[in-house]
Amino acid sequence: MTTQQDKSIYTFHTSFGTISALKENGVIKAKSIRYARSERFKKPRPLEYAETQEISDKTPVCPQNVSPLLDRLIQKTDVEQFEADESPQFLTITRPEHFNEKEKLPVIVWIHGGSYEIGCGDLPTSDPSVWVKEQHIVIVSVSYRLGLFGFLGGSEERPANLGLYDMIAALQWIKKYICDFGGDPENITLFGQSSGGDAIAHLMIAEETDDLFQRAIIHSAPLGFRINRQKMSHEFFLKTDILKDEPDALKMVAGYSNFLPSFRKYGLKTSMPFCTQYGYPPLCREEETVQNWKQNAKKYDVLIGSNQDETAFYVKTSQTGIYTYLPHRILNKIVRKTTESIYEKPAKDFAENLAAGGGNVYQFVIRSTLKNNYIGASHCVDLPLLFENKEAWQSAELLKDVPWEYIQENGKKLRALWAEFARTGAISENSERPEILKLRKV
Repeated sequence: MTTQQDKSIYTFHTSFGTISALKENGVIKAKSIRYARSERFKKPRPLEYAETQEISDKTPVCPQNVSPLLDRLIQKTDVEQFEADESPQFLTITRPEHFNEKEKLPVIVWIHGGSYEIGCGDLPTSDPSVWVKEQHIVIVSVSYRLGLFGFLGGSEERPANLGLYDMIAALQWIKKYICDFGGDPENITLFGQSSGGDAIAHLMIAEETDDLFQRAIIHSAPLGFRINRQKMSHEFFLKTDILKDEPDALKMVAGYSNFLPSFRKYGLKTSMPFCTQYGYPPLCREEETVQNWKQNAKKYDVLIGSNQDETAFYVKTSQTGIYTYLPHRILNKIVRKTTESIYEKPAKDFAENLAAGGGNVYQFVIRSTLKNNYIGASHCVDLPLLFENKEAWQSAELLKDVPWEYIQENGKKLRALWAEFARTGAISENSERPEILKLRKV
């Protein structure tokens, strides 16, 4: 446990301005650096210099609804720790404390998940300190607009894909300034989980992203939800028009929830009502996506995969609905079928399309090797492996009956492999694999 005496202020003098950071636990962390500003439904405006920044106890987040499911499965949200900001373009840089000024360290950019609807880059459950210290890398955690503010549009007045534009602005900032923090601007790997992984797949074919990153690590991207969304998105866009001028952003967020039940007719994809939208800048039309991924395949080294029991997170822990009455063998079949259709097969197709385009691609599966693990290797189980933080994860129902030593042992090996990929774009056959991992070169 870190005491106040273990913490000290560190100052970065950069071409962007003076940035205050906190030195603790063997890392230096510059929190909540504003990389851009935006007005409602407008593109982000990059900043040319650092705004006056004090180290705050509160983390800025895009206005959002609290998720009872994530509260139960991962960590109870303490709303007092967060400050809602409709312009949430912030990033946090974590760097090793012990550092040679002549070094240029590999950079991993964390794009958080949360169905394009909830979360932020800088959470205790995605604290990269252990990974940074162990592997001597720089990790940048990015926050961006979500939900109505970032991922639902369809007109000049309310453009689509503004959250993607925020990510692009963050990557442009990182490319320009990360060398002042010891990072190598020519060795940048994007790492995203769930919708964060989906966003990265789309940044690979978006306009304005050339030379902004070299590699992609894509975890549990729900690529099975990306197609045939136009009709649902357009209906959602029209229904939420009455909310667009609501001055109170939190009321606006609470208001759209009333429309969600009417979208159940669109099937499983309604569990992710917000998403990237094809046919609007900076993306191509849906029918052009596969060809564009193939054309861009040689630009990026890609590591993509999922967990073996992704949907157990939702199916086996449900406290309402039909799932609560079904026997385990039926639940297991539902988990297998939905995991395969939403995550596994789309990831396999994605990887094989990139390989067909001449890309350097690896595919992985994370599985549980514990006998008494009811949920198994569910959605998000990869996060405590990479972002080891016992205090943040200890009450997570996701890890019920999973010994913390199991997380530590497998996580350390996984972090080493993923850092190796971020450094070189390859994973050696001789590198030690954790027992939970199946990995293949495509």
